[in-house]
Amino acid sequence: MNRPGFPFGSAMNKYILNNSAYQQWFASRFTVTTFANEMKWYTNEYAPGKDNYFEADGMLQYAKKNNIDVRGHNIFWDDPAYQPYWVNSLSPDQLNSAAENRVNSVVSRYKGQLIGWDVVNENLHFSFFESKLGQKFSARMFNEVHNIDGQTTLFLNEYNTIEDSRDGLSSPPSYIQKIKEIQSSNKQLPLGIGLESHFPNSPPNLPYMRASLDTLTATGLPVWITELDVANQPNQVEYFEQVLREAHSHSGIQGIVMWTSFSPEDCKICLVDNNFKNLPAGDVVDKLISEWGRKTVSGTTDENGFFKASLFHGDYEMKISHPVKKNYTFTHQLQVLSKDKSKKTTQFIQLSI
Repeated sequence: MNRPGFPFGSAMNKYILNNSAYQQWFASRFTVTTFANEMKWYTNEYAPGKDNYFEADGMLQYAKKNNIDVRGHNIFWDDPAYQPYWVNSLSPDQLNSAAENRVNSVVSRYKGQLIGWDVVNENLHFSFFESKLGQKFSARMFNEVHNIDGQTTLFLNEYNTIEDSRDGLSSPPSYIQKIKEIQSSNKQLPLGIGLESHFPNSPPNLPYMRASLDTLTATGLPVWITELDVANQPNQVEYFEQVLREAHSHSGIQGIVMWTSFSPEDCKICLVDNNFKNLPAGDVVDKLISEWGRKTVSGTTDENGFFKASLFHGDYEMKISHPVKKNYTFTHQLQVLSKDKSKKTTQFIQLSI
């Protein structure tokens, strides 16, 4: 396999811009990323009217060069604690104008370059913008983003929906109700469901996780795991592997991004040390990448020239060698797609020897 079809990746941060070891380690493993902080409003417009996309631009350039897809995270964050410092003192009219400028600035800049936007982050738990600009703020912003970047999936993004059954604010029914509220303004919006998946310091409730995913994927919308990590605890790595396997095994999940960006100071769940040598969680990730398709499959055709193999979705290079004529080796590119999971694909290759 040259490239897996299932998007699996990790958050990254600005440290990657000047760290070749970080760059090589990341590109050799992951096909999708989210910028941890570099595309958030408080980074892009630290001072009013002074946009700064230097780090985000550089990270996007690196991602494109290495064929890594990028999720846009995030346009707005409804938590009052994570606003640009100057936003809190704005009047409603000033805030509305600033929000409009934010959409026009970041979405226009990255239009057509991302696979998704987290439009209003965590607005089941918080209501900074709604409390000041009205309950229809979220729906209005989704529509404005869509008007600028019409081909990109627009996500809600929430925590505790699959990881904590006690949190009714973001339960699957609450999440779906919010989806319907936004859809009521425009049935044509290309919405997606983002599940942060920050698992607490207790054993994961896998049956609840599975049932929640069943409920959410039944909407027919794209469902992504967007920020997966597990709190520090004695069995952290074991639980990390459990939730990764549970998410990947669910047929409705269309991608997984782990919240495991490298930091020389600290990280919640570190995959590598400062020399980019694997820590236990990194060993888990490499093992799963191998299991999920990045390994060699070999075999011999039968007397009729047929060879059967079960393959994960992705891009493959086939090497075909004659058993006797050692100099006869052919290569063929093969793509296994997921568009119709009910049909098996038979690839016929005619060789002249």
